[in-house]
Amino acid sequence: MIEGVWLWIAFLLLGATTLITRGSFIVIGERGSLPPVLQRALRYAPAAALSALVVPDLLLVQGDLQPFNPKLFAGLVVIAIALRWRNPWLPFILGMGALWAARFFAGPA
Repeated sequence: MIEGVWLWIAFLLLGATTLITRGSFIVIGERGSLPPVLQRALRYAPAAALSALVVPDLLLVQGDLQPFNPKLFAGLVVIAIALRWRNPWLPFILGMGALWAARFFAGPA
């Protein structure tokens, strides 16, 4: 019985923490603005988070660093196509084609 009470207390504290931290931006509004240097730095946060998720998957194969693998090749193809053409579908289509071709020519791993 006592474990269940502590679990609910933990849930309530976590919920309150989430509500306070996220709700503070709504309550404070325009009165509490971030310094311009921090605003410029936060523009790069989404790209940094996406890179932190994608790059390890491109470089690591089953936990080992392998700089020459099909996923990295396909990722480089996607980057090159996305920088050259602004079509949102072209990198996806050609990147998947490059991945399938690289896996086909690499043989069974």
